[in-house]
Amino acid sequence: MKEVNAEIITIGDEILIGQIIDTNSQWISSELDLIGIKVNRKTSIRDEEKAILGELEDAFNRSNLILMTGGLGPTKDDITKKTIAKFFDVELHRDEDILSHVKSLFEKRGRKMNDFNLGQADIPSNCTPLMNYLGTAPGMWFENEGKILVSMPGIPLEMKKLVKKEVIPRLRKFFKTPIIKHKTIKTVGIGESDMMSLIYDWENSLPEHIKLAYLPRLGQVRLRLSGIGNDESILEAELNNWADKLNNYIPKFIFGYENDEIEEIIGKKLASAKLTVATAESCTGGQVASKITSVSGSSAYYKGSVIAYSNDIKIAELKVNSKDIQENGAVSEVVVKQMAENIRLKFNTDIGLSTSGIAGPDGGTEDKPVGTIWIALSDKSGTIAKKLQIGLNREMNIEMTTLSVLNLLRKRLMNWI
Repeated sequence: MKEVNAEIITIGDEILIGQIIDTNSQWISSELDLIGIKVNRKTSIRDEEKAILGELEDAFNRSNLILMTGGLGPTKDDITKKTIAKFFDVELHRDEDILSHVKSLFEKRGRKMNDFNLGQADIPSNCTPLMNYLGTAPGMWFENEGKILVSMPGIPLEMKKLVKKEVIPRLRKFFKTPIIKHKTIKTVGIGESDMMSLIYDWENSLPEHIKLAYLPRLGQVRLRLSGIGNDESILEAELNNWADKLNNYIPKFIFGYENDEIEEIIGKKLASAKLTVATAESCTGGQVASKITSVSGSSAYYKGSVIAYSNDIKIAELKVNSKDIQENGAVSEVVVKQMAENIRLKFNTDIGLSTSGIAGPDGGTEDKPVGTIWIALSDKSGTIAKKLQIGLNREMNIEMTTLSVLNLLRKRLMNWI
């Protein structure tokens, strides 16, 4: 089985100056991964002959599969075809099938063609054209000394159609690739290093053909199992089995798999148990409510919110004791507990959630620096509060607080607190 060293080259000044975001290479990578081809390198270069020629030379020295996007339009700045022809030392020739296709597209759209449009049918003589059914620029497939170069238009809709219909089937035939499958386990409330220590024995027990990657993000860690083999069903069963075993090590931190989001998991639990929730937010300014209500059908379990940003609103709308605010401050256990308890009573829900903190960048003191946050949950069994000490960044403080209060609710619903 031949190992495939793949790389992606995106061409366009608009990418390098930040005018557009390169989403093409990300999408291509995911499609190649599905057929067992891993991308080792991604490069963005200018619409310049020297840059394209230099990158092609380097790419052919280190890779046996190169996929390029961009620079195939009819305008003067689109020089990819001519440059590739120069690289291979061949001439351009007019392909009659492509010409017929281009003429047909213009007729359907009621537009007149000019010489630049006709030039879309000119391709390097050593390529196999790939029909672009959605546009005028064809894809181009080159085989050279056992290596493949594929050049495609940069317009995402056209490129994706070419990859699905033309490129992937050809790659499957040319390279006999293994099957690669992934299984993602999503965790919350534990850091990467602490996670590693808890699952050390499990990770060391993984077979050679299954690898683990830690993918941290703010407040969460995704664990991605990647397996390689020749039988898809056997490989998928293996990954599921190893993911199930992980529940013996970190059951309280796993909240979902693949594309699950914590607010969706919470919503299913609330709906299943026929429980309702309301929120009282200060420092998060409605972010908790926004997350909960982002889930379709959340009206079945979410009743509403009070954004009590000022102390006056905490006192007037949530009946927080003014003396407690004076003595302890709004960012305190006693205040956040009253907020959770009283929003539950005010909206007649099973659960009340609350947040109060110093998001920053101003407002911190020596006793309560920026990033000091209190969160609380109240239900019929009582009220619990938790102090968070996050950081100096306002956006991070708000996001982490929102995630923490949602995780507090998740753990309560799982009877883990």
